Amino acid sequence: MNIRHSLLLTLVLAVQSASAAPPPAMQSASKLSFGDAGTLFVADWKGARIYALPLPTPARPAGKPFNLLDVQAPIAKALGVAPTALRFEDLAVQPGSEVAYVALTVRGAKGQGKPAIVSIDAAGKVSRLDLGKVSGSAPISDAPTADVTFWHDLPEQTLTVTDMRYYQNKLYVAGLSNRSFASTLRVYDYPFTGKASATTVEMYHPVHNQIETRAPIRSMTVMTIGGEPTLVAAYTCTPLVTIPLKELKDGAHIAAKTVGELGWGSAPNGLVSFRMGDAEYALLVNSSRSADLLSAADLASATAAPGLNTPIEWPAKPYLGVKATMTPMAATMRVDNLNAQLLLALRRSDAGGEMQLVSIPKGGYLRLSDFVNEYDFPDYRYPDGDKFRDFHKYARTIEGYPELAR
Repeated sequence: MNIRHSLLLTLVLAVQSASAAPPPAMQSASKLSFGDAGTLFVADWKGARIYALPLPTPARPAGKPFNLLDVQAPIAKALGVAPTALRFEDLAVQPGSEVAYVALTVRGAKGQGKPAIVSIDAAGKVSRLDLGKVSGSAPISDAPTADVTFWHDLPEQTLTVTDMRYYQNKLYVAGLSNRSFASTLRVYDYPFTGKASATTVEMYHPVHNQIETRAPIRSMTVMTIGGEPTLVAAYTCTPLVTIPLKELKDGAHIAAKTVGELGWGSAPNGLVSFRMGDAEYALLVNSSRSADLLSAADLASATAAPGLNTPIEWPAKPYLGVKATMTPMAATMRVDNLNAQLLLALRRSDAGGEMQLVSIPKGGYLRLSDFVNEYDFPDYRYPDGDKFRDFHKYARTIEGYPELAR
């Protein structure tokens, strides 16, 4: 072999080696989203990267509700750390399995955090995911820099990714960029092909009475609104917007349509959509108040209208725009669909502070065992035709109190 051929072969091997090189190790795990049952997407804000983790084909669902009233202890045991070392980041349910995946930060003695993801089934079995086994990854371009903080100690970088949703072979990623219009929606083709397209977003915030371009979307879901695949999204304090997916184009700057103002002083903790009967709904859970249930029909009507462009009468009239129904899920930190009948909620106990992973029925949106009321006294007897009796029997049974169903 002559020198020229030798050099050419060396160059080819070097290129092949570089292309086959594994991605950098995951530095954080903040947001989760499933593509299909075999692919879990993980956002790494520290490393400015999105990872795809392969998962085994799910077994047949056990069909059992979650009633885990202290998941912090078994997770800590599985990770070999103290329960107080855990910071809970996100929740996602593997489609077709009814197995929950929880993203965590494990805090060290000097405040340094390491990522961890665990799976949990309804029986409380906890398994740790190997974060080194990835099927692909992609960089997050134009990520915020490390020199900006909020409230002195909250890095702006933590908002690089605030939510993710997968729809028709594309991963939609909300968060911040380092641009002057910081609120950004990135769209990745999957399997990953390289750099994402990026669209900057503005919206009118009725509480603040201003056009906002910095604060990012905090929670979102994809629904068909007026025949169009549409991103339904919520911001802090709490404007609700709709964005047709066809408007998301690389380099574009768009104005989201504000269709609702759902109240000030709260941050979205999760937004899920699901069908009940012939209707589709979105459920928004919030950090500081009850959840909001919105129908696709009402969202379509609000989206067909011009959109909100005037301030609310604060504080006397905190709501404006699309109709939202109060649902009693104020303690919920994260939420996802468990199956067609049940939601899965990650929440903290009011009394003891334990982290819970529990099922909540769609249509009822509460757990009876959270309360003591007239129905719970042992000498209470339901009158004939009582409209709540069947629901109470069902709810008590799935919450683990079948002997109290009467």
